[in-house]
Amino acid sequence: MSALGHKHISKEWRLFIDGSKRSLKAVLLHNGNKLPSVPVAYGAHLKETYDILKQILEKVNYEEHKWHVCADLKVVALILGLQTGYTKYCCFLCEWDSRARSDHFIKQNWPLRSGFVLGQKNVINEPLVPFEKIILPPLHIKLGLMKNFVKALPKDGPGFLFLKTKFTMLSEAKIKECIFIGPNIRKLVNDLASLSSFRPIEKNAWLAFVDVTKNFLGNHKSPDFHEKINRMLDAYQKLLSDEHSERFHQEIAEYEKRFQGRWEPAMLADCWSLQRDSVTTDYERKAHRSEKKFFNVE
Repeated sequence: MSALGHKHISKEWRLFIDGSKRSLKAVLLHNGNKLPSVPVAYGAHLKETYDILKQILEKVNYEEHKWHVCADLKVVALILGLQTGYTKYCCFLCEWDSRARSDHFIKQNWPLRSGFVLGQKNVINEPLVPFEKIILPPLHIKLGLMKNFVKALPKDGPGFLFLKTKFTMLSEAKIKECIFIGPNIRKLVNDLASLSSFRPIEKNAWLAFVDVTKNFLGNHKSPDFHEKINRMLDAYQKLLSDEHSERFHQEIAEYEKRFQGRWEPAMLADCWSLQRDSVTTDYERKAHRSEKKFFNVE
């Protein structure tokens, strides 16, 4: 900071940590963006792991400066000692249940996390940073909402086909996995032609997403942002409910194609193998436990 001619005041800066396939980096960002960013750590061919992040925080003397930390959800989980992957309690603020799909986009009040106790609620390491020092970047929230929207689009529908023609530089696999960046989202938001390509239920969800992006996740926060977020949640709930039924028809079409229009008893048995995302019964888990007991498998 002295070499750059800046007077360093910890509360005026935030630490941004992010990684890619080739490197892991930590950068100090000035609150308000009045001063340029300052790189403080760079590691080539390093992966985002708990031990590596712990080493980075030690090297930049985090205990002395106590910056706010800005990162994506994976880095946040590692810094706070949470188990990564598809876990039940993946949120660091509350006990949001990732397995309770029927409550997603409907239930708004979840119990707050009482603490980070090893061995409880998917906590496997000691937190490296106090959770009140964590800041979620608006861009990563946009990317998450965008990913949910794209994954709900039928892959043979006009909305998904429009994305393929809009982003010709991206492969179909990347579009399916929603490998987008900020400029891609801004380009799509400003394109009014996209509205004519979406079905009514998709159009409502997209307009709600754009409204929240411009009036909450951008530089301007609207006074009624609570209402805008609630409208977006309602629209996403309807879109995802429609996605389950659409996916069921697509899977049934694959079975019909396999049997070439012939009706056989074997087709009924194959239909039972369909596993719905919205149905996770205890019967399946009990069956697995009984099989382990029968074959003496630990």
